[in-house]
Amino acid sequence: MSQAPEEYRSAEELSGLLVGIHRLIRRRLRTGADGPRLRGAQVELLSLVLDSPGVRVSEAAEELFLAGNSVSTLVNQLVGKGLLRREGDPADGRAVLLHATDEAVERLAVWRVRRAELIGEVAAELPEADQAALVAALPALRAVAAGLRGREPGAVDARAADVPV
Repeated sequence: MSQAPEEYRSAEELSGLLVGIHRLIRRRLRTGADGPRLRGAQVELLSLVLDSPGVRVSEAAEELFLAGNSVSTLVNQLVGKGLLRREGDPADGRAVLLHATDEAVERLAVWRVRRAELIGEVAAELPEADQAALVAALPALRAVAAGLRGREPGAVDARAADVPV
């Protein structure tokens, strides 16, 4: 294993906390949400399309680290719910560009506000030193996200692959 046991435990704890926090946020925000419930992957795709209007299905698949057919399925589901629309790509007649509908824009805006309020409320209950530590950790967390994004899918240090799951 490439990490000392204590470093491994810290990395594992960070990973578990991030997953747990993400799950708790989704569960808390489901309560009182309007419209049909969306799965995590659907929200991720909608967020990407909202942030990158006109993204192609293939680009979305690459960005979300999903298979193209999986993204196509998500697109079909979201089009059916009236949250996405497809437009032909003028540069390539075989491709389509994805755009969020007004309903999706409004829904995600409400969701993002509610998420920020939820995290803000919880963070406000922490001691000031912990609040400052969370803010100070943001650049490091962004760097971790960038490092993960830059890795080849499935690339794992051979020594780390021996860790039992």
